[in-house]
Amino acid sequence: MAETNGVFPRILDVGQCNFDHGRIAGVLAERLGAKVDRAHGLGDARGLMKKTRYDLVLVNRLLDVDQTPGLDVIRSLKDDEALAAVPVMLVSNYPEAQQAAVEIGAELGFGKAELDRDETIERLAKLLD
Repeated sequence: MAETNGVFPRILDVGQCNFDHGRIAGVLAERLGAKVDRAHGLGDARGLMKKTRYDLVLVNRLLDVDQTPGLDVIRSLKDDEALAAVPVMLVSNYPEAQQAAVEIGAELGFGKAELDRDETIERLAKLLD
């Protein structure tokens, strides 16, 4: 578990479909003790981030609701001085998308196919400590 001083990590998951959000939230709760909130788009994410302190934001490559590119969401969050310090990861199986996300300030993310891997959980745990 990535508990720090009795506080479990808080993660915001942006743009996942119901199935993927449930899977991500379940794995991260079980493996890291994380509380995972959900946002459907950039507006939702901004609103939640201004009210709640998140340790990490996960952004889908294409948002489920309107197909907004996740890179646009990451860029917008990183351009907002009030939110830029929060680590952000792209959720994508495509290496070129991961590279593009890193180039605009995101941490190296992971694909949904990698979610259950010990290496992915270890990388997340280090980031959340």
